[in-house]
Amino acid sequence: MQTLSLPLAPATMVNKWYLIDAKGQTLGKVATLIATLVRGKHKATYVPHLNNGDHVVVINAKEICVTGKKAKQKVYRRHSGYPGGLKSEAFEKLQARIPEKILEKAVKGMLPKGPLGRTMYKNLKVYASDVHPHESQKPELLLNI
Repeated sequence: MQTLSLPLAPATMVNKWYLIDAKGQTLGKVATLIATLVRGKHKATYVPHLNNGDHVVVINAKEICVTGKKAKQKVYRRHSGYPGGLKSEAFEKLQARIPEKILEKAVKGMLPKGPLGRTMYKNLKVYASDVHPHESQKPELLLNI
């Protein structure tokens, strides 16, 4: 009788590092590409119940764009959990204050909910400027956005 081995054992999975420059790119298109890479859907070995995704480093998040009037009209909300604890902030103000949070929130919404999605989210690194501490991993620059 032939024994079956798991083709996707954690030891056989190879994770690459990608570098994405978000300068002048549209928020939704960049977020979709990042979510695909972090989930591993671009690989032939993709299975939905395993974290087979790659690491993604995003630079120049402060220069990401949105189309139309979204810069003034798009609102990010959070709640403290207390009565009257709703905080709202427009895209422009949040981009000036914490530009990384915009892209992180967009990608996090595209990942699975639960423990698997939280581990996938840890493979995303977003930086406001073009300086990042991941040079030793030799991330591959993606140009086809």
